[in-house]
Amino acid sequence: MITKTGNIKIKTERLNLYYGNTHALKDITIKIRANAVTALIGPSGCGKSTFLKTLNRINDLVSSVRIEGGVYLDEKDIYAPGVDVTKLRRKVGMVFQQPNPFPMSIYDNIAYGPRIHGIKDRNSLDEIVESSLRDAGIWEEVESRLEGSALRLSGGQQQRLCIARALAVQPEVLLMDEPTSALDPAASLKTEELMRWLKKKYTVIVVTHNMQQAVRVSDETAFFLNGEMIEAGMTREIFSYPRDRRTRDYIDGRFG
Repeated sequence: MITKTGNIKIKTERLNLYYGNTHALKDITIKIRANAVTALIGPSGCGKSTFLKTLNRINDLVSSVRIEGGVYLDEKDIYAPGVDVTKLRRKVGMVFQQPNPFPMSIYDNIAYGPRIHGIKDRNSLDEIVESSLRDAGIWEEVESRLEGSALRLSGGQQQRLCIARALAVQPEVLLMDEPTSALDPAASLKTEELMRWLKKKYTVIVVTHNMQQAVRVSDETAFFLNGEMIEAGMTREIFSYPRDRRTRDYIDGRFG
């Protein structure tokens, strides 16, 4: 469990998730600090992305999913009866592994979410579009072509556009599922720099297979294996003095 002092934004208590008869997450208990970058590491199929998706209930879209235990955002159980999932996903945004801009203009990609939530005034939308693109570190690259197709952007630009789209609805938490795996090294570094900056305003949780990336960008790290969270703590401690030998073996590249 991560224990550094600071406000806890998200916590889970004995979280278990099943896909039909498959026990995919096993007794996950963790506290995630606000305004920090938390990295989730572990080999493919260990439950990292599944865990990430429990935090804004995207797993609800899978009919065979069953969840036990608690998931709390600001001490409120997000799986409690009556929770508005649309409002939850506004608070807890997500950026996926592959950039997925909508087939529309750069402007309309960013304005889409605010419009869905009832913002129609053009001046307000203009402000949201600009501030979101600035926060995602891409404004200066696209300000002269906002009406152009988002599909014409490079892969790295598309990923930052998708980050801007997530930020446009003013979330509190940003979930990132291997956001640089499809990018070249230069674009990956820009996205890493962005993650470090974003924690000033948001709580960032990122799934990564890149150990060097986890060290560079994260404040805290949790190691998953076979659906269990083996250990979690400050990144420098996890990588320098892991408590569990399995963590050391994974970090050292002995498996995974």
